[in-house]
Amino acid sequence: MRALLLAAGFGTRLRPLTETVPKCLVPIHGTPLLGIWIARVFAGGIERAVVNTHYLPDQVRAFVGDHAARDRIDLFHEEELLGTGGTMLAARHLLGDGPVMVVHADNLSGIDIAGFAAAHASRPEGALMTMALFETDAPQSCGIVVTDADGMALEFHEKVPDPPGTLANAAVYIVEPEVIDMAAALGKPVVDLSTEVIPGLIGRIYTWRINGYHRDIGTPEALAKAHAELSPGDVARMAGGA
Repeated sequence: MRALLLAAGFGTRLRPLTETVPKCLVPIHGTPLLGIWIARVFAGGIERAVVNTHYLPDQVRAFVGDHAARDRIDLFHEEELLGTGGTMLAARHLLGDGPVMVVHADNLSGIDIAGFAAAHASRPEGALMTMALFETDAPQSCGIVVTDADGMALEFHEKVPDPPGTLANAAVYIVEPEVIDMAAALGKPVVDLSTEVIPGLIGRIYTWRINGYHRDIGTPEALAKAHAELSPGDVARMAGGA
């Protein structure tokens, strides 16, 4: 399996920090988010990773170029942002012929990559995607997911004022090639996975809960919480794949 680490975003909610640092390189106790993800996916058995770039791309290229795993990482630059689905389409030649792990690499996570991949391998028949979920303390700012007893996604509630629970989309997926085919069938270069592809997959999305830390650090308040909740040792273990 290969991974697509989405690292091209502007991180506008984290300004002024992200005026000079891309969100994917925001450090947690000195360790950039992208570095944590690179370590986790390779420790979890991923073969190769693709990192997309757009905003402040030279910094991301330099980080990857200096990384010990640089020979296993392909960079893919987007002159214009293509959306999650559009990036999968445009970079498909780098993603292999099998399932692909798609990661929003500007989140902070201790997800068990190998466990997630194993869950996808044993997913119910007919499921084309496995979506990682986490318990959130801010459900109004997340995409809340309702599942059945077998873990299949039944409903999605995107940032609603009165969400029906606290189980949220972690923005980490494993998709089968058919999902990329669905994005291609839309016939356009810019495709949003969440709004344009996932609704057509209702009934075919398996879910898996992250048993560990996961937080969207997209605001200064959330970033401060991450620093308060995790010690430097916690982050070092995350960045070691543990």
